[in-house]
Amino acid sequence: MTSLPLIPALSDASAARRASMPPQHLADLDLAGRQALVTELGEPAFRARQVSNHYFGRLVRDPQEMTDLPAATRERLAGQLLPTLLNPVRELACDDGATRKALWRLHDGALVESVLMGYPDRVTVCISSQAGCGMACPFCATGQAGLTRNLSTAEIVDQAVYLAGVAASGAVVGSPSRLSHVVFMGMGEPLANYNRVIAAIRRLVSPAPEGLGLSQRHITVSTVGLVPAIRRLASEDLSVTLALSLHAPDDDLRDELVPVNQRWKVAEVLDAAWDYAARTGRRVSIEYAMIKDVNDQPWRADLLGRLLAGKLAHVNLIPLNPTPGSRWDASSKPVEREFVRRLRDAGVSTTVRDTRGREIDGACGQLAAAEDTDTFTDRAGEAPA
Repeated sequence: MTSLPLIPALSDASAARRASMPPQHLADLDLAGRQALVTELGEPAFRARQVSNHYFGRLVRDPQEMTDLPAATRERLAGQLLPTLLNPVRELACDDGATRKALWRLHDGALVESVLMGYPDRVTVCISSQAGCGMACPFCATGQAGLTRNLSTAEIVDQAVYLAGVAASGAVVGSPSRLSHVVFMGMGEPLANYNRVIAAIRRLVSPAPEGLGLSQRHITVSTVGLVPAIRRLASEDLSVTLALSLHAPDDDLRDELVPVNQRWKVAEVLDAAWDYAARTGRRVSIEYAMIKDVNDQPWRADLLGRLLAGKLAHVNLIPLNPTPGSRWDASSKPVEREFVRRLRDAGVSTTVRDTRGREIDGACGQLAAAEDTDTFTDRAGEAPA
């Protein structure tokens, strides 16, 4: 594990904490909104396009590097359009630098984490949509921490833009220099912060200067199964991947593992997922944490196979990642292999997720945004296969 020094943290987080959302940032606005703001500042509207090109196109936020802007207006425009949203506290790296986890302090002292993962053919970032999480899944470090607040659109986008800059710097050796994939699998339940997450997705997929210019098909949105929001997402005319954190095929167990199941049962959640697949043509990723002697029985594999057979779905089995104080452990490899065999025999596409980032508590289920370096843990996800 390598510790990478970043900008010093604020000295007094509690003094910085405020109830309000962060200052408005250009990523909170579409291009027309940015132009209107610039005009209000007494500048020509095209300045908004220039600043946006620096931020989204060149991944630059230092006004001194914006040499196409008049020197007298650079600081003023950058101050209004690019206020600091993420204050880096600490960055950890493992996998020979291919996996990097960043801890950020927000304007009000809240802490969030995001993870960059480099592969030979792609660079993926896992970003947070909330500070903490209110879904209370007992095997997830973030869920146990509780919810602090929703993130703003720009706080979400800025994580991706910052880490895109890390990739562009060549810091991730052996990987492309351009960010290609974003997964909403960090801290929080994305669909519980619906409007801002959708706005963030539109910034990520719009070409510069409007946004970052990623492919919609390279965006994955994870959810524990908020049925009304899944159905709403299906109507957004977006072709992002839906990842459903199922973790149990039966209501008795899922009520315990994913408490929101007490509101929307397995059948209703899957029905919404199949509606999403039908309307978008996109295969649904079924996320299933393998928990020893809890949800890994052969009969549960068979039940899951029956539920998914013939559907536009792919199962990502996730070996349970350790979290502090957890009473559960990962399934053994023989049990995992038998679970995979039974699903594949049922005709269900299945893979076992590579648990990148375990060494720095950056794997799926581990993000908890603890500032203490002895307990610096995190709940980042990995891009579905």
